[in-house]
Order: sequence, then structure tokens, then C-alpha cells
Amino acid sequence: MRISDLLAIEDLRLTLLAGDPGREFSGVHITDLPEPGRYLGGGELVLTGLLWRQAPEDSERFVAALAEAGVAALGAGQAWLGHVPADLVAACRSAGLPLVEVPTEVSFRTLAERVMPLLAADVRDALGRHRRLVAAVAEGAGLRELFELTAAELGITGAVLSASGEVIVGAAGDPVRLAKAYLTAPRLPVLVGEHTIFAVGRGHRAAGWALACEGDLTGHADLGYELAACVGLERSRTEEGRRVERRLIEQLVAALAEADVAELNARLRTCGIEAAEPYAIVDATAPRPGATRGPDPATLGGQIVEELLGREVVAAAGADGAVAVVPLRGSTTGELAERLRAGAEVLSVLPDTRLCVGLSGALTGAAALKGGVEESGHARRLAEARAGGVVTSDEIYTHALLLATVPGDVRRSFAARLLSPLLDYDRRHQSDLVRTLGVFLDCAGSWHACAEQLHVHVNTVRYRIRRIEELTGRDLSTMADRVDFFLALRDTGPPRSPRGAPR
Repeated sequence: MRISDLLAIEDLRLTLLAGDPGREFSGVHITDLPEPGRYLGGGELVLTGLLWRQAPEDSERFVAALAEAGVAALGAGQAWLGHVPADLVAACRSAGLPLVEVPTEVSFRTLAERVMPLLAADVRDALGRHRRLVAAVAEGAGLRELFELTAAELGITGAVLSASGEVIVGAAGDPVRLAKAYLTAPRLPVLVGEHTIFAVGRGHRAAGWALACEGDLTGHADLGYELAACVGLERSRTEEGRRVERRLIEQLVAALAEADVAELNARLRTCGIEAAEPYAIVDATAPRPGATRGPDPATLGGQIVEELLGREVVAAAGADGAVAVVPLRGSTTGELAERLRAGAEVLSVLPDTRLCVGLSGALTGAAALKGGVEESGHARRLAEARAGGVVTSDEIYTHALLLATVPGDVRRSFAARLLSPLLDYDRRHQSDLVRTLGVFLDCAGSWHACAEQLHVHVNTVRYRIRRIEELTGRDLSTMADRVDFFLALRDTGPPRSPRGAPR
């Protein structure tokens, strides 16, 4: 029941002194305790005769206790003071709490007796509405039909979004902004601009859905929860069929070791891919450093990939990573990679989750399947070595793949041992040896090209290279030492040392 409904009861002669008349309340509580918070559950219309008020400052204290308890509105009687004091009106306005003046001739008992049957009717209406929504889902109504029914029953419009900002149903002005707010909000629901965001289901947010309802529903979140629960039911229903598809992918990957090409082609067809149809393999994990509960990295990585690709594919989680077979259907692996990267960029706002995705090249037929799975696995491990991101097969056929196969502590030890004399020298002398070394190698050892890029004289470059050789005991005229320096610099991404005069 809303405050405006209460004000519309003419014989009560109530007056709104402050606040929003559209605020809903779910019960009535009468009190004159100066600290009533412990007896309130939230959502009530509190009626008070003002016996607690001895001084103007008492109003702010009383209203603060009501606001902290989540009270919906305050009704103040005139019998004790003969009027509602201005300090109480000011305190309610400051707290955003609706304040209703109750005339002396209307007792709180009369008011409560008039309101309670109306509240009971509201409860009955809510139960009936909930039953109709659940029945629609149970009878097979899709999300679009559910949203149409919700607009009619609840007057709520909005959209369901994936965690990466894809609009699944409905309409939202800036879905990526809303998705990022959903991912980073300490608690849900949260008001973002003109939308109130609720979580759909209880899974990890990176693989979840967000319900973005138009308007501020924080005052009556039960409506949003009701719709989110119905959306969750529809999602759970479609999930049942996907479990079968995941088992087919698991069986396909497991058969790679022993099955012949004919059998693998047959298994590919059961996964919806014909022998001549191009496809790619995606391998994903989503590590959560320090997490002790929730899905393992492979399972979560697979769930995220399914959402990033619009639930058009399924990913089967294994011991190492989740594998998805993605039909290209006219697109290229480059376009698929961009699609994955766009979603991963949105998910990067999550502080505790790193999405690592490897993508094979374009494949055709079962004979290429095993190589594609291995290729995407190598790419995914390179993504893990980079602390997240999307890596394609084009990137793994370089020195980067070799570095990714070496344990991180070994790489760091190698780079530190080789570069630490230069880093220490740069720190002490404010010189630029490390940067000069990197540019020199990028210029294939050309003195003049390096000097031009650094905007220094060629003799300065010669002096710095000679100093680098003296400090490290290496010879930059040899290919072996150049390769060592190149790998050390690529692995550590050394800081740019401050530019200064040559030393």
C-alpha cells in the first residue's frame, strides 16, 4: 500500500507534510519510545503521539532511528503538542522520510483498523501476481513474454543483461555501464542512474545475469526480487538442455586419443558441426586468486565463454580448462577473438577474477580437431602467464610461447640476474641504459637508428652500449647475448628509466 492510497481515504483527513507519497508501506506500528529502532523490522508506517519529544533536537534523533531501521513513513498525531513541530518536518525532509499529519480527532486505532484490511488485500494481490508469473514460466513462456506480462502486472520495464553487457531481453540505454555496475557493486540491488540492478540467481557474477529495472525500486525491492526469481526460473529451465550438449563435447574431447576420423566426424555432427563446416576451438579458465569457495577455474571459465558467445555454444570443463567447439558460420577467427576480447574487457573490472582464453585457428573436419584442442590449450596457458586476456593461435608461434612454458620464478630469476646491474646503475645515476638496450635490440643493433629513436648522438649510444657490456659481462655483437637480453626484457617489461645525461 502506498502513502498516496492512505491520503485518499477522505474521512481520515490526513495531510502529507514531507516526503514522497508514492512510498509503499507493509504494516503499521504505534510507538512513543524515544529509541524505537530495535522493535522495527523495516517497511512500516510508524504512528507516534510525539510523547518522546522534549526538545527540538529530539526530532533528529528519533527520525534517524526510524531511517536506520528502514521505516517507510512516519505518521505524527497532534494530540500531545497540538501541532506537528517544524523541527520534525525538517528532520523527515532531511532523511527522505515521508511525514503524515494525523488530526486530533482521528485515533491511531481507527487509522490502523482502516489500513490493515487494505494491506491484507495488497498481500493477496501480490501472491496472486506471483502465481501468475510463475505459472507463465512453468507453461513455457519465454523471457520476452515474461517481460510483457511483468509490464502489465507490475508496471516494471527494463532489461536482462549478461555480465559482459549483452542485452538478452528488453531495452537498456547503456548496457555496458550497467553491466560494470552490476559486476562491481558491493551489494545488490543498486541504483545506477535511472535503473535499479538486481542479480538473477546466486552464481558467480562474471557468468551471471543482471536485471536492470527502470526507476528506483530500492524502496520496494520485493518487486525486483520477484521478477529476478522468475527470470532465474526461465534460465534454469534452458540450462537443462545445455547439460546434455556439454556431455557431448566432453565425449568428443575424450575420444581424441583413440577414435578414428570417421567416429570423430560423427561426434562432431552430434555437436552440430558438419564435416566441411569451419570451426574453432576455445579453451578458457577463470582463476580467482585466494578464493576458497565457488566454481573451479575451468568451470567458471566455461560458463563465462558461454555467456560471451551469447549462449550459442557450450563449454565442457575438464581438469585443465573448459573447451568449446565454436562453428564460425561465415565469420573469421579474428572476429571471434574480437568478440571475446570485448566481453573480457568489461569483465576486467572484477577485482578477483582473471579470464584466460585461448583460441585456435580456423579448422575443418575431425582430423584437425586434436591439433586445434592442443593449439587453444597452448594459447590459454600463454594468457594465464600474462595474467589474463585472450590469446590467439597467431601469437603462440613466437618466443612468447617458449617463455610461457618456463615457470614464472625461473623467468623472473633469469631476467633479474641479467638486468639487475643495469637497473641498479640507472637508479643510482639517473641514466637510461635499460631503455637504450631495448631500443638498440628493436633496431636490430643499428647504432644510427637507435640514436635517431632516442634523439641522442650516435656516440652516446656507443658509450651506453659499452657501459652495458661492462656491467653485465656480455657482448652485444653476438647473437646469443642479444637473444638473452631480448627475452629478459620481453618477460619483465622493465620500467622506463629516467632519461638523463649519459654516464
